Amino acid sequence: MGRRAFCRATLGAAGLTAVCRAWGAVSARPNIVVILADDYGYGSASCYGADPGLVRTPNIDRLAAEGRRFTDANTPSSVCSPTRYGLLTGRYCWRTSLQAQVLGTFSPLHIEPTRLNLASLLKRHGYHTAAVGKWHLGYGDARGDLNFRTDYTAELTPGPLDLGFDYHFGVPSNHGDMTGIFVENRRVYGLKGTEPTGPGLAPADLQSAYGGDD
Repeated sequence: MGRRAFCRATLGAAGLTAVCRAWGAVSARPNIVVILADDYGYGSASCYGADPGLVRTPNIDRLAAEGRRFTDANTPSSVCSPTRYGLLTGRYCWRTSLQAQVLGTFSPLHIEPTRLNLASLLKRHGYHTAAVGKWHLGYGDARGDLNFRTDYTAELTPGPLDLGFDYHFGVPSNHGDMTGIFVENRRVYGLKGTEPTGPGLAPADLQSAYGGDD
């Protein structure tokens, strides 16, 4: 039996990988880059039919030409958090407490660390994983906080690293641009003070001086 015929015959066997490796027929694992952009139209990249005279995306086009394109996907709530949840877990957002809308900046982690997701699955198969950019799935636990709000001055756990990502570099704000404030792995960098910040959390003297009459 030839090498190719042998590999085809053992396609359903649990030992396929080891057998084909012995024959030198297993190629290296491909790199996987998933790009999710908010408010980005289906036809806003050349590889999806954008007018090259108006929009030119040569780097994205190259990734598409050398890889795979998503052409048929659906989310029951086409906004930030539910879409990210569905992409990572493969579950409908309406199976969670967040059936619509999006998470706030101070929301805790929305995915249970024990739940199988894209990152943990890839890690099982020997991949090194990273999540970079807008996260918008919450950080921390927050169950010990009376207002159920994440404390960004403390270690942010659980977080992306507890879901299977080896590295994370993102932004803590989800609804605006907080220049110079970033999350790297479990820590926030760029905060000006050490106290939790947010509406109603300013020091008493500042609230008295600038908070108004209400």
